Amino acid sequence: MQRLALFDLDNTLIDLDAAFLLWAEEFAEEHRLSRKAVDYLVKLDRNGLPHREPFFTKVRERFKLSASAADMWAAYRRRMPHLVECRPEVMAALAGLRTSGWRVGIVTNGTADNQLGKLQRTGLVDVVDGYALSGIEGIRKPDVGLFEIAANRCGASLADGGWMVGDHPVADINGGHAAGLNTIWIDRGTRPDHEHSPDHVVTDVMCATDILHDIGE
Repeated sequence: MQRLALFDLDNTLIDLDAAFLLWAEEFAEEHRLSRKAVDYLVKLDRNGLPHREPFFTKVRERFKLSASAADMWAAYRRRMPHLVECRPEVMAALAGLRTSGWRVGIVTNGTADNQLGKLQRTGLVDVVDGYALSGIEGIRKPDVGLFEIAANRCGASLADGGWMVGDHPVADINGGHAAGLNTIWIDRGTRPDHEHSPDHVVTDVMCATDILHDIGE
């Protein structure tokens, strides 16, 4: 099996939940909303409407805001890349994988401006061999095509196997398996159903990079 490691972005390489909380606090302050509004936004994001168009439509209706849902969504996309961080140890681990002969890529769903902004602002774009963003390519995980694009941009082929690391049971784990990749699932407190069978289960991406380092030795 070739040394190819593809990683999800949100809540895998970066802590999107933490960044979203920062955004929610800023949003509530900007619109003079209460702390309960922050809790509502977080709950809506995690358990209700993660997709931003209906999310902001719901937020606008709930708080009777004058700004349009489209304008709030655009402002969110501009702001979020400034709020996310990639821990230094994660950046170092990705660089270490490449030094030891791995091809490292990122494959992520999301709008082009938001996701590309995150890659650029965090510096992740400089420590990987390639990436594939659904908002640019027009296809979304778990579609095998997005994994194929990411692999090719890393100078690799899905036909030779590799690994997919991510937190989403369907998009990352099922999608990775469909693409012929072994998988490492980042367990963030949810229980996958019986259809999701990752090769490894970890609670942090650093544990995943440790596994890959061991495999490569």
